[in-house]
Amino acid sequence: MTHRPTRRVAVVGPTASGKSAVALHVAELTGAELISVDSMQVYRGMDIGTAKPTPAEQVRVRHHLIDLVDPADEFTVAQFQAAYRALDADPAILVGGTGLYHRAVIDDLDLPGEWPALRAELMSEPVEALHSRLVDLDPAAAAKIEPTNQRRLVRALEVTLGSGRPFSSFGPGLDAYPANPIAQIGLRWDRAVLADRIEQRVHAMLAAGLVAEVEGLLAAPGGLSRTAAQALGYKELIAHLRGDTSLAEATDLIVVRTRQFAVRQLRWFQRDPRIEWVDVERDPVTEAASRVARALG
Repeated sequence: MTHRPTRRVAVVGPTASGKSAVALHVAELTGAELISVDSMQVYRGMDIGTAKPTPAEQVRVRHHLIDLVDPADEFTVAQFQAAYRALDADPAILVGGTGLYHRAVIDDLDLPGEWPALRAELMSEPVEALHSRLVDLDPAAAAKIEPTNQRRLVRALEVTLGSGRPFSSFGPGLDAYPANPIAQIGLRWDRAVLADRIEQRVHAMLAAGLVAEVEGLLAAPGGLSRTAAQALGYKELIAHLRGDTSLAEATDLIVVRTRQFAVRQLRWFQRDPRIEWVDVERDPVTEAASRVARALG
């Protein structure tokens, strides 16, 4: 594993749980810097819909791993991991809800490469054929992937064929939770309360100008990459701006899909036995900040 400073702590949990507020508060108290672990905050100009730290917050505390690429660019977890490894930030607080990016950096996962041409070729094959090929080439990987999940089947075959190694051979995988020097504090809410917080947040983003932000991104040279265009809030508003839905329908979709995403995030993080959970009742800062500060040392 590469060398990493040990004075780092991660604040994790579902969207709208108050992670950023807690991390910012502790950083100001301790002098720590913040490291965003968010797959969409890496894109310049995608600010409102990703809840990116404001310019004022970035003045108050130094932030890392935001605004790395243009929204027209594709960006991978391997690129994010490389950017993290290059950081010189200690003490630091990792904050974000992108589970795979989080595991890639705290556990220094052995990540396979990318073979775009091979991926494009595989995408044209029927999903049944993809599954059959993977069963033959890497039965261990095939056993963990739904036979109808085209995206994951293509990725497993891309890596297996491109690298000459079975996809399942890369690192201990996400099912292992080895000891590492980064403490993790998780924020958890009553599900109904979190659902209300998500709805309030979506409406606040729209009031802050999210529709105009999406319009500007679509009009910019290059537009949005395939990855960026799938971001929650952006995807639904792109459909609205193209005339497929009304703004009210798009808003309802954003709320529903964000709530569903929050459930998936919580399930992902709750599988990790190393996380120390804080069950927040009213104010995440007053209820969790001291735990984060202690973990930071």
